[in-house]
Amino acid sequence: MVRAALLGLALLGASGCYQQTRPEPAKLQVIAQPEEARVYVDEAFVASARVLEGRPRRIRPGRHRITITAPGHFPHDVEVDFPAGTTTIRIALRPIPP
Repeated sequence: MVRAALLGLALLGASGCYQQTRPEPAKLQVIAQPEEARVYVDEAFVASARVLEGRPRRIRPGRHRITITAPGHFPHDVEVDFPAGTTTIRIALRPIPP
């Protein structure tokens, strides 16, 4: 009986030593010119580039299509594989000639 109780306590103590860690989320940061450029992830609006520069947005890890648009500029599309941590996209959109 004592042996069973000691075994139970040992197993309980060992299970307390195991700590499951959550994977670090993926985050998107965009630094763009013009700053008012709009950022879309998988065709859904996320925020302006100005907002994402100072406050990266969490997104699901994996492959995503990023679209950056601004009035008077050519849009920019890119496919990005987001690992855990912050991924920064730096872009200067090209103006549409008059």
